[in-house]
Amino acid sequence: MATSKDHDFLAFVLDQMANLRGVTTRRMFGAIGLYQGEHFFAIIDDGRLYFITNETTRLRYEQAGAKPFQYAPGKFLRTYYDVPVDVLEDDTMLCEWAREAVSVQQQKGNDRKTKSRATRSGGSRGSDGKRRRRS
Repeated sequence: MATSKDHDFLAFVLDQMANLRGVTTRRMFGAIGLYQGEHFFAIIDDGRLYFITNETTRLRYEQAGAKPFQYAPGKFLRTYYDVPVDVLEDDTMLCEWAREAVSVQQQKGNDRKTKSRATRSGGSRGSDGKRRRRS
């Protein structure tokens, strides 16, 4: 269950991200999820903010010493990494990183839609443009 510490931290984060329009929150699995529109891009848990990453953006987090979201002892969600303190304290930088996280989530959604369409149409196309058949 989200703690009062998380709710106080959420108020701080939302204040810092005031220039990022349309951010909403939902309780989830004892934490708080942050959304922009339909895009789930962040988690607040135990007084920490985690943004979604991909292969490209994750490197910056790792270089800053960020750790993946740990949802249970020894269990990690390696797509979400904690936001470095210096980024949290700089509202402009935090909004930039948040926009990047939203973009990562949008791209994941687009990738899923593309895969779904390929599956419904009977397969995917190879690099030569020809349809591959499902076995």
